[in-house]
Amino acid sequence: MVKIRLQRVGKKKAPYYHIVVADSRSPRDGKIIEELGTFDPMKEPALISLDKEKCETWIKNGAKPTDTVKALIEKANA
Repeated sequence: MVKIRLQRVGKKKAPYYHIVVADSRSPRDGKIIEELGTFDPMKEPALISLDKEKCETWIKNGAKPTDTVKALIEKANA
């Protein structure tokens, strides 16, 4: 099963995430299929950059976003 989820990059106590498409069995920071955007929770307000077209394409093809990513997509679209 393919999921759209967060991949953590960045230093300790300074999280930064890539929004990626990955196989659900691969580890959190493991092999990815495609990168869709980024999420920086340390900024005020949090910065979300997302390729909406790619995201919609992957969801139409059956990729399931995690709860956190689903909330980020809704925030990015608002």
